[in-house]
Amino acid sequence: MRVSLFAGIRMDTAKLEFFRGTLDVLILKALVWGPLHGYAITNLLRRQSDDALLLEEGTLYPALWRLENKGLLDAEWGLSENNRKAKFYRLTPEGRRQLRHEVKTWEAYATAVAKVLGATQPPLPKEIA
Repeated sequence: MRVSLFAGIRMDTAKLEFFRGTLDVLILKALVWGPLHGYAITNLLRRQSDDALLLEEGTLYPALWRLENKGLLDAEWGLSENNRKAKFYRLTPEGRRQLRHEVKTWEAYATAVAKVLGATQPPLPKEIA
């Protein structure tokens, strides 16, 4: 079974289901500045995360295909900076709306997790009225 690296942690494919939504929002965010081909998306996410997010082709391209089929991305063929034929992806208006929604959801989730992880004592019991 092939494993992927995500945030420096080795995970089997069964555990990646939880991170699919996270991967989608990261790809959408990578494209907010303009069209990119797959390798450039991977490189941008790796650099932006200080080498913590390492996406393999077997993880990235199915996600791009899925997002394109959902109408969140458009794609067209062009030439990369190395003059190689590459498929460039860009956000659709629906992709931008989805990104805004997903960022809000992710921020709320991250805040809740941070509260739990940062707790120094259990919560006080609620009073029954």
